[in-house]
Amino acid sequence: MKTVVLIDDEHGFRRLLTSLLATHGWEVFEAQDGEEGIALALQKKPDVVMCDLLMPRCNGFQVCRTLRAQMGPRSNTKIVVTTGSAYATDRLNAFEAGADEYITKPIRADDLVAMLERITSLVNPPVESGLETPLLDPHSGTVVRFWGVRGSISTPGPGTLFYGGNTSCVEVRADGELVILDAGTGIRSLGLSLQQEFGSRPFRVTILISHTHWDHIQGFPFFVPAYYPSNEVHLMAFEGARRGLEATLASQMESPYFPISMQQMPGHLAIHELRDLDFKVGTLPVLASFMNHPGVCAGYRLNTRSGCVVYMPDNELLPRKSEAGGATTEASNFMEERDQRLLDFLRDAEVAMMDAQYDATEYATHAGWGHSCVDDVVDLAVRANVRRLFLFHHDPDHTDAKIAQMLAGARALATTMQSSIIIEAAREGMEIRLALPK
Repeated sequence: MKTVVLIDDEHGFRRLLTSLLATHGWEVFEAQDGEEGIALALQKKPDVVMCDLLMPRCNGFQVCRTLRAQMGPRSNTKIVVTTGSAYATDRLNAFEAGADEYITKPIRADDLVAMLERITSLVNPPVESGLETPLLDPHSGTVVRFWGVRGSISTPGPGTLFYGGNTSCVEVRADGELVILDAGTGIRSLGLSLQQEFGSRPFRVTILISHTHWDHIQGFPFFVPAYYPSNEVHLMAFEGARRGLEATLASQMESPYFPISMQQMPGHLAIHELRDLDFKVGTLPVLASFMNHPGVCAGYRLNTRSGCVVYMPDNELLPRKSEAGGATTEASNFMEERDQRLLDFLRDAEVAMMDAQYDATEYATHAGWGHSCVDDVVDLAVRANVRRLFLFHHDPDHTDAKIAQMLAGARALATTMQSSIIIEAAREGMEIRLALPK
């Protein structure tokens, strides 16, 4: 039996909803104010908490924030705010405080029951769910496809036709799992392709978000598979500096920015805010490392059975030691420790996608912006024994000709280092296949 904690200072409203929900198989626990309701919710850990917005002693915003803080990000309890206020600002503030739904009184019985059934079907499974994805062959090796390779802002036009103008999005199929790295504008075309491929067959996809800067999440509202109820869409990222992952993703879909809220997407969405650097997507081991970029930004190393795939889309490498003269002992030690950490993270990768936004001349005036010089990227990849390096996160001002010029320079540098590394500039539509070891 599903359970709900009903928090409202109006006795008649509580009695009415208790009777309604009981007839639909719900067990209801009542509280007459926010403080009593918080204590009851923490004790019962219900499927749903329904709380009025304006109550004495503790209002609905406080209830949302307190429960989210004390129940933790892995809690499956959904919070529904009920109110007579139809102000858009109250609605937005409720979602920012942690509410999953916001409904205005008077409440239609059928709409309420349908909404409760919908939100309680979106229960977050554990990250290491071990669920099989039967539509993908776990013995077919690893496939990497580029759907968006640009940084900062999408840049369609005649000058970007070859490498592409969509922002960051990479598809990885490995060990029976379907993983998407970032949800920039490239995810729209990927979603259409997936839906065409699978048709009416349900599938599960995991989206690993490096960080929530807009060029890495702005395509998610246009990801078609999230609008099919039979599909599972798991979004995973580390919590941002100011707001949680769910609140950040939802805010870009609120009015007046988008006509459909994230809560209205009928697909089975599950939000996982990561805590550990070492985790799994199904059976696929993943290692994360924090990047040198404004805010909380992570790179991911997917340890597939066909070889390691490393994704470092936004990262500023510190200048190479030969160019870092005059640094203090403390600074030098810090640089060496960070350098070694990245070397270990990249070590022996079959495929590495790395932020190489600037050439040496551009980096001289962009140091501290959170992006790397292509020369430093090649140097690190060679020392880490990376087999295939893909220059990624192309600057929005770089034309196809400029990127090709940077690629030629990167290859020349690798040659001077007597390295056999394969270097390419990431291009939309490019596909890499890694076979399973024999």
